[in-house]
Amino acid sequence: MDAILHADEEAGRDYARVRDAIRYLVAHAGEQPQLADVAAALYLSESRLQRLFSRWAGVSPKRFIQQLTCEAAKARLAAGAPLLPLSHELGLSGSSRLHDLFVTLEAMTPGEYQQGGAGLDIAWSVEATRFGPALLAQTARGVCALQFVSGDEEAEAWLRAQWPRAALRHAPGQARALCRRLFDPLSEADGSPLAIRVQGSNFQIQVWRALLAVPYGGLLSYGQLAEKMGRPGAARAVGNAVGANPVAWLIPCHRVIRAEGALGGYRWGEERKLDLIGWESARLSREEATA
Repeated sequence: MDAILHADEEAGRDYARVRDAIRYLVAHAGEQPQLADVAAALYLSESRLQRLFSRWAGVSPKRFIQQLTCEAAKARLAAGAPLLPLSHELGLSGSSRLHDLFVTLEAMTPGEYQQGGAGLDIAWSVEATRFGPALLAQTARGVCALQFVSGDEEAEAWLRAQWPRAALRHAPGQARALCRRLFDPLSEADGSPLAIRVQGSNFQIQVWRALLAVPYGGLLSYGQLAEKMGRPGAARAVGNAVGANPVAWLIPCHRVIRAEGALGGYRWGEERKLDLIGWESARLSREEATA
């Protein structure tokens, strides 16, 4: 257990360093910086930076940044990322393949929603992930929150605002195994489905189910998502629902960007959105190359 905890903490430290490297690469993209330039800016040796970046992303810094150009994003949008089949045309059920993970989404009942979570028992913890600390909260029927946070205080305040009448149970480490399943590309998937249980309006639930159908490493614009849902012209409303997503990563709102290739907003920060998109794309590119 100590070894696992150490690995999780190391991943968090890796992310802090890699994040600085990505910022440098993006800021100096026009200059085509070399590995030595980035390493010098971060006060690291070239070999240290190369190992660090490859361990976190699975590819070199140069290969990673190639996935993040505006031109690359436009090309992926133009390709029109196909949605995975949705049952009942985005109706009462939705599912997604998060690489090797099968995800199902269920809406909380109107009664639970209106009563502020009265009667719900929610276990929560803040876990180290490769993208920074994250709140993971679960009920007996599924994950109800995944939020990138600064720490326990912010996490608990957010939960109490969402479910003021629920019984919140702080259980440090309760989601550590789940974190590894979600964020560790070397972990073994057990094949069991992962349930998400969220509260939201009917329209929000429809949008979140549609997001589950965006394939791993795929991108589409807000307008394209609205069209896929049969709601052409509703891009703004779709964007608002995307922004209200309570379960980061699992409901992949980071895969929706602006039509011109710009990132667009992200409730956990545009920089983290860039990291999520780049990491997925780099991992997918690496696996396609070795297939």
